[in-house]
This record gives sequence, C-alpha cells and structure tokens, in this order.
Amino acid sequence: MKIPTIRFTFFLFILYAIAQPAPSQNQAVRFTDVTAQLGIEFRHTNGESGKKYFIEPIGSGVAIFDFDNDSDLDLYLVNGTDLPGHTSPVPPTNRLYRNDGDIFTDVTREASVGDTGYGLGCCVGDYNNDGFTDLYVTNYGANVLYHNNGDGTFTDVTESAGVEADRFSSGCAFLDLDADGYLDLYVVNYVQFDLETNPECTRQGVRTYCTPEALQGTTDILYRNNGDGTFTDITAKSGISGANGKGLGIVCGDIDNDGDVDIFIANDTTPNFLYRNGSDTAIQVTEDALFAGVALSEEGRAYSGMGANLGDFDNDGYLDIVITNFQDQTNSLYHNAQSGFFNEVSFAKGIGERSLPYLAWGVDFVDFNNDGWLDMFVANGHLDDNVAEIDPIGTYAQPNQLFLSNDGINFVESVDAAIANQKVSRGTAFGDIDNDGDVDIVISNLKDAPTILRNDSDNASRWLSVKLVGTHCNRDAIGARVTVVSGNLTQIREVKSGSGYLSQNDLRLHFGLGGATRVDKLTVRWLCGKVQALQDVETNRGLVIAEE
Repeated sequence: MKIPTIRFTFFLFILYAIAQPAPSQNQAVRFTDVTAQLGIEFRHTNGESGKKYFIEPIGSGVAIFDFDNDSDLDLYLVNGTDLPGHTSPVPPTNRLYRNDGDIFTDVTREASVGDTGYGLGCCVGDYNNDGFTDLYVTNYGANVLYHNNGDGTFTDVTESAGVEADRFSSGCAFLDLDADGYLDLYVVNYVQFDLETNPECTRQGVRTYCTPEALQGTTDILYRNNGDGTFTDITAKSGISGANGKGLGIVCGDIDNDGDVDIFIANDTTPNFLYRNGSDTAIQVTEDALFAGVALSEEGRAYSGMGANLGDFDNDGYLDIVITNFQDQTNSLYHNAQSGFFNEVSFAKGIGERSLPYLAWGVDFVDFNNDGWLDMFVANGHLDDNVAEIDPIGTYAQPNQLFLSNDGINFVESVDAAIANQKVSRGTAFGDIDNDGDVDIVISNLKDAPTILRNDSDNASRWLSVKLVGTHCNRDAIGARVTVVSGNLTQIREVKSGSGYLSQNDLRLHFGLGGATRVDKLTVRWLCGKVQALQDVETNRGLVIAEE
C-alpha cells in the first residue's frame, strides 16, 4: 500500500489517457445490481473514529457457497467491528444469507455464524469429509473454524481443532498438499500491529493511513489435517518461509502441471511467495518465486500485492497468475512459460496501463460471456477518504473494471454501468447465483453495503457447470482439475478454496462453450491420482460427477 509521488501519478495518468483503446463491440456483457432486490441489508463496519488505525482500510471478503446442499449458492459476508473511539448502534457481526430463490434470507442467528471479531477473510472446505462444506474466518485476533452440522447450523470448533492462529490474519485456503484425502489449511498473516501503538503517518502535512512499511511483517501458518477433526501446525518443517511476507492474497493450484497443488501468496511491499509442492507422501514445499519470475515486478520492485488468482487465460493448458496492486503500480499479469518460469505480460495483454489510476483488490479470471475464453474482473477503491488532498488524480471511491478476452490474445476493457458505479470495493466472489448458466459477481465494499451483480448478458453462447464430489479424495474435490474439449477449444479449471482478495468463489466449475452443443471429451484429474473421462457431454446443464 505504498503511496506514490504526485508528479509520477500525473505523468502516468496522462500516459493512461492517451493509451486507452476503444471498447470492444463484439462481446457485450451486461450486469444488473440486484442487492436490494435480493433482500441484502448488510453494511460493512470498519470501526473508524478519525484515529487512522492501520487496520481500518483493509476491508473484508465474501464467500458464496452451498452450505445447505440445496444446489444453490448462499452468501457469507465478513464484517469488522468497533475500534476505540467508535460505537455502533447495533454490534456488528458477520452475516450468513440463505439463497431462497427470489430472495436471500438472513439466517445468521439460527446458523450460529455471527462472529463478532474484526473480520477480514474467509474460505470454505469440507475438512472432515462428512458431505457438508465448512467455513473458516480470518480475523485481526483469533480466527474461527465453523463446522457445518448438516442441519442448517454450524458449531465453532476452533479450539478443539487447533486452528485459532491468534494474529493479524488475512487470506486463507483449504488444500490437500499431500493428497491424503483430508484438507489442510493455509493461513496468510499480514503484519504485527497493536491498536495501542498505532503508527502515525502524514503526507504533505496531511494525516493518512500508514503503509505496511511502517510495521514489521509476520509469518504465515500451515496446518496439517490429522484426519480426526484436529490440525497440527507444520509451518516450519514443511518449508514455509520464515520471512516476514506481509501477505494478503492467496491462491492454490497446480502451476507446474505435475499433479499436485502449489501455493502463491501476494505480499504487500515485500516479495511474493511461490511454494512448489515437492512430495507425494509428505508435506514439503520449496519457495521458488524469485527463480520463477513472480516475486517482483518486471523492473525488480516489490509491489503492494493485494489479491491474486490463477487461470489459463490463453487456453494453453497452464495456469497463469494475476496480482492486484496499488495505484500507479500496474496490476501484474504473469504468463506461464511452461518451463518453471513466468513472463510478465501486463502491458502486452492490455491491462497494465488501464490499471494505473486505480488501487486494486479482488480479482479473478471468469468467462462472463460464455465464449470459451477467460475474462478478468478487478475491484478498485482507495485507502484514504481524503486522498484528494494529497493526489490530484486519486479518488476514494473508484469504478471496478471488467476486461473481456479477445480469444486469449489480449484483454479489452468493457464499459458497463453497474460495474463502473463507484464504490470503495475490496473482496470479490464469483458464481452462478441464479443458476441460469452465466457467472454473477458479489463485491464487498468498505463501510457500505455489498454489491451483487446479476449477469444479464444477451448472448446465445452455451455453457457447462461441473460439480465434483470426492470419495477417496477430499469430498469437495478441492485441487481436482477438469479439462473440457469442444471442437478445437480446450479449457482447464481447478476447484479451489479461497482466492482473489480474502474471498471464496463457488466450488462448481463453469465453462463457457461458445456455440458448441456437445462437449467432445471431459476429463477429471482427481487430486489422489485417478482420472475419469466422459464423452459426448450435453451442454447448457449442470453436471455432477462423483469420484469412482
């Protein structure tokens, strides 16, 4: 979260304005804000009172997942809480909304998931393989693991499971590093911060929020699932870096196509981490970001990494990486060179100069128009509500951005009124909330209501939704890869827990298929090693595949 100089800001803005390409006209998408229509009354609290506590602008994430197994997506919103000098009229809590079709019903109290800590992130995964997806919440302070009881309620099992991680936690992800069928848990930790010793920072004589450079970093935590409902901290012996990374974003996936799960961490003003998974029987990883070319920016700087995600944007069979960064730092797009290395292609692919005026957070690769190519969504919003006093270009509320793929060649920004509506956005989650065959968006906004954008695009492109159910592997199939071949188009997706910025997407995999009425071949590579193949699959449907 490093604030650049005004002169540099103005110069880059001029370059940005000159370089803007014309909007794409051949891949129209359209979204409708349906937040109020769905009955969502949540409003985020950050506890601010004018004291500029470092934690206040960090914001929070959101999860969309099917907690009651009724085949539609429910919504979990993470909230902050009061800080010294601020008292809310109603004590803030996290909120769970059940999807009842035309409306979402607040079931927080009945479900017992209204955590009152200072919340940041969340992720989901069926850690005990009982068929119901569980929920983990990261906080400034003790984190919370909610066990899904399968009857619409949850139980706080944090203490008995041993995953409290009482620090300043941010991102999280369930993953099965040793492919034993039980989900392990990675918790990203940010900085060492104490309310009583909050640093004071100014710029040009104006009080601002401090950057993380004013604080010491702290190490992440990796918990191994013992298979009996408990976890063991194996951070040190697993090879997780002892460096103080100041991490925010996490995303997991098979980056090198060797059949196991790797880990990428976006760090804020320190080099990023890339952990390659190196063992089939024991949890042992190797930090490889500098060698792979993803630790630093192209000019060798540690950017202010916020969110991160994986996706094969050019359909070459390898996962690429995107990272969101601070205003005047381009968002970073790294193309997987398939040889252990990545090449930064932010400017070449059309997102570099377009990201310069904005401070970016949530991000993902999603095929919004079902043409078979992954598009990109970025959530934006500044830190300081008084940014105009120190930066002639910067604004507090900012438009979010949608970049449509030009058949994997590059990205072209698409202008949509609902997306461009200016908010101070943070976390984002993606999934087909209304089960109509296209992907919708949920955005967490700082000190504001969330934004739920229904995808109302007018196109005739076809699609396929795939839900995987593990039997030998973990029940939610996290880490499994699906490859879909339709004509001359081949696409890959992986089931992942926790990604973007502090958030959780739908665990179902969505494929846009253009005009294809059938999928020639669908292949599932389960994390435990088994491969299943289906031929001649009908499109425009939801498909459930159980591990054989």
